[in-house]
Amino acid sequence: MSIMEPDLHKLKINDPFLGQYQQLVRDVVIPYQWDALNDRIAEAEPSHAITNFRIAAGLEEGEFYGMVFQDSDVAKWLEAVAWSLCQKPDPELEKTADEVIELVAAAQCDDGYLNTYFTVKAPGERWTNLAECHELYCAGHMIEAGVAYFQGTGKRALLDVVSKLADHIDRVFGPGENQLHGYPGHPEIELALMRLYDVTQEPRYLALVKYFVEERGAQPHFYDIEYEKRGRTSHWHNYGPAWMVKDKAYSQAHQPLAEQQTAIGHAVRFVYLMTGIAHLARLSGDESKRQDCLRLWNNMVQRQLYITGGIGSQSSGEAFSSDYDLPNDTVYAESCASIGLMMFARRMLEMEADSQYADVMERALYNTVLGGMALDGKHFFYVNPLEVHPKTLAFNHIYDHVKPVRQRWFGCACCPPNIARMLTSLGHYIYTARPEALFINLYVGNSAAIPVGDHELQLRISGNYPWQEQVKIDITSPVAVEHTLALRLPDWCASPQIALNGEAITGDVRQGYCYLTRRWQEGDSVTLTLPMPVRRLYGNPQVRQQAGKVALQRGPLVYCLEEADNGAGLHNLSLPADSTFHVFEGKGLFSHKMLIQADGISQRAVETEPQPLWQYDRTPTAPHTQTLTFIPWFSWANRGEGEMRIWVDEV
Repeated sequence: MSIMEPDLHKLKINDPFLGQYQQLVRDVVIPYQWDALNDRIAEAEPSHAITNFRIAAGLEEGEFYGMVFQDSDVAKWLEAVAWSLCQKPDPELEKTADEVIELVAAAQCDDGYLNTYFTVKAPGERWTNLAECHELYCAGHMIEAGVAYFQGTGKRALLDVVSKLADHIDRVFGPGENQLHGYPGHPEIELALMRLYDVTQEPRYLALVKYFVEERGAQPHFYDIEYEKRGRTSHWHNYGPAWMVKDKAYSQAHQPLAEQQTAIGHAVRFVYLMTGIAHLARLSGDESKRQDCLRLWNNMVQRQLYITGGIGSQSSGEAFSSDYDLPNDTVYAESCASIGLMMFARRMLEMEADSQYADVMERALYNTVLGGMALDGKHFFYVNPLEVHPKTLAFNHIYDHVKPVRQRWFGCACCPPNIARMLTSLGHYIYTARPEALFINLYVGNSAAIPVGDHELQLRISGNYPWQEQVKIDITSPVAVEHTLALRLPDWCASPQIALNGEAITGDVRQGYCYLTRRWQEGDSVTLTLPMPVRRLYGNPQVRQQAGKVALQRGPLVYCLEEADNGAGLHNLSLPADSTFHVFEGKGLFSHKMLIQADGISQRAVETEPQPLWQYDRTPTAPHTQTLTFIPWFSWANRGEGEMRIWVDEV
């Protein structure tokens, strides 16, 4: 099935909201992360990532420092730079990136191998610990960077490096007698090789992805074989010796994919793997793998997805737990997992035009992905809770993973550069360009030129989404183009309205998209009105953590209570079932953002004297009406430390 990936040089995001985030990434995040990679931020944990490459290249003496996957931070930074250069050329930044690429090339071994940890620290241990040591993961991220930099700048230097690396991997792995019959503990190489295949059309890369995917879960188990071969040594000891080898579900390696019924294990690993499989299924026309994608997607979004677009409900293994287990305060919901969820959704959209994938993609973007970075671009969440009580965090170790405010950096720094590369590549998610139609998935303000046969369909999306309900799509093509526009009708909108050149139309609606076919010409205008009343969300009765509670959503945005507006003791606040909502524009930090107020009830203990911990009569309280203020959840924790919760008791 032919899908045309939009050229980001011809797609300029000018959205009044997300455009500011792209500018923030350009002006603040990319330079800040460059400083972090070079250990120039005093308050942050050291990275040493650039120094590791210099040591591996023989340019300086020293020892490797950091995680076994430290190289991936450099790769993701390069990818963010590549996509950013499409949006706005920056010769100085490009020069810096070119120098990093020269450094990466110098660190590459003659046979194509590239990994600073093993080159510097353990040269004799290459490819001996796939279950734990992230060699293929790091390779995947560098391959993604090489593809992005080629597409962003036209320069082949890094693409040549990663093609040489991919060729090396193809020689090492496979069904041959002298090859390794293994696959990565942390999926990433699969989706990366699919992207490399898109650019190079080298069939060996597609075949290698197929091999990696189909070898998973085969018996006798490769992780056990290599564990015995290396003398039962293990790299990680968080949960006991060789736990990562033994807990095969953690790595999506517990059984063949065709037998897997539920989303399980490490959430990032799951969505990265499924992103590659969905891409493979489409390009190879593999119906069984398509069915695997559908089955596992449905389990994840119907039983294990947070309303914020977060996945991974437990800190142990950064993993899924079981169906309908969605705790709000001990949740993990890693920022990288929601980014991976967007990637999986994008590939599912390319496989079949069903708006449910775009609905989930939008939910993840406007909530968890945006929430993973502070409004200053210099602080980040790794974990994204739906409820926080800061006084408890310091003493109760089941919350050790939860931070009440965003952090400068992390020793395991996968999330900050991942957020940067997602926001700079956002143009790839707005549209799905098929031969028969241009699907508009996200209503992000932009101007774009999309090839249609021998012509280009030029259009501009404008409005103030997600705050205002009207989206305008103007055709700017100087030459008329016969084509179909397919407009997503969001699942949160009960009564969308569409007007073409000022006249109301209904269109042909299929699987959540409204199809408009005509000879489009300059001056044509489509107005999409998406009414955004405040809507109450209720949990499935099987989700015990949401029983008796309600959450608020307006448009794609989930809202929360924060201590800064409502005082401490948020657990004592409730929202009457008949309360009405007042939507208004905030000030200061919330300028140009819509806030919600409603009459609520506060039940606070009468503190005339200390009360016993429990008693046979109801504790005296002073119930009174209190105006509750709800803010967009992605923006919480930008005013210092305080309580926060999304789900509120409804009375």
